[in-house]
Amino acid sequence: MIRKIDIRNSKYAEAVLKIQIPSYKVEAEIIGSYEIPALKDTIYTLQHCGETFFGYYVNEELCGVISVKADDEYVDIHRLIIHPNHFRKGIAQLLLNFIESKFKAETIKVATGSKNIPAVRLYEKNGFRNMKEVIINEKTILNLF
Repeated sequence: MIRKIDIRNSKYAEAVLKIQIPSYKVEAEIIGSYEIPALKDTIYTLQHCGETFFGYYVNEELCGVISVKADDEYVDIHRLIIHPNHFRKGIAQLLLNFIESKFKAETIKVATGSKNIPAVRLYEKNGFRNMKEVIINEKTILNLF
């Protein structure tokens, strides 16, 4: 079940961090850099990021999260995170489908590390096109879809 998360509530922000940190550690290993800003997030920074959060729950266990900033023109996906215990169960696809159906904006944007092949494949499979590559450092290139 997917439901909105009140990230201002410390209990829910902490639950998101418990998904986010292990998920981004896996991405950091894949891309070869631990300089992912999300690895430095705290309850406070999540509560003040201005994003709208939705969680995927199985029997009240939070297994995945997607967060967005949205208006009438754009949906900007800031996080699509799945706890490593729940990788390859289709949760990322369900969360992405949820956002596409909930927000009727014409354009959905997202960024991911170019070496994060599972994420790149997910976005390409869903019709996202790589619009730009941004070099973060000598090890990290970010794909903007």
